[in-house]
Order: sequence, then structure tokens, then C-alpha cells
Amino acid sequence: MDHEIYKEQILDLFRNPLNKGILENFTHEAIRRNPICGDEIKIQLKVEKEIIKDVKFSGIGCAISQASASLITEKIKRMNVEETLKLNKEEIFELLGIPISYMRLNCAILPLEVIQEALRKKC
Repeated sequence: MDHEIYKEQILDLFRNPLNKGILENFTHEAIRRNPICGDEIKIQLKVEKEIIKDVKFSGIGCAISQASASLITEKIKRMNVEETLKLNKEEIFELLGIPISYMRLNCAILPLEVIQEALRKKC
């Protein structure tokens, strides 16, 4: 695997994130901040009949957290809520495609944690 290609993809997603913005008429929402590095991710989802119809994220953070948010939000569109709740950090690492250091672990998994938190509660 050529990690340079994936590094470029991460930088591109940082500069041009997918699914970043505000979602109108969302059904689920959560926000979480990583106090260690300052990353903050807010997730809004529109769920109908246990299917994620749309998802947007907003917030600030490093290239890893923003790329992770872009990739995971793209992956979960049209997924079943139950399947989304079963996603784990290994799947995030696979989406990112580069080795994640211990120091960046929380940055990478923050978006997934916020998605799962939002799905466990309803607005």
C-alpha cells in the first residue's frame, strides 16, 4: 500500500471535506470535543425507517479528524442504524488508509464516536 497516496487524500479531504455543513430537518445530533487536542465535531443525521438518509458534520480539527469525518459520513449514508452502531475503530483506520499513531487515535475515532452517540439519542 502506498501511504503517500493516502496522505494526499487526507490532505485533500481536509481542504475539501465531504458532507461538511449544516443539515436541515435532522433527526439526530451530537457534539463532542477532544480536550487533549481541541478537535470538535458536531454530527447531524436524518434517519427514516432506521436508514441514514443524510448526514452532515461541522467543527474544527486537525487533518486526521476532518478526513475521518468526511470518510465516515460518506460511508454511513444509506446504512442501517444498527449496522452503523457496530462500526469500530479498525474500520476507521481502514478508511483512512495510513498508520495512525497513538497520539492521533482520538482524532481519528472522534467522528465515529459522535455519530454513534447521536444515533443512541433522538432530538
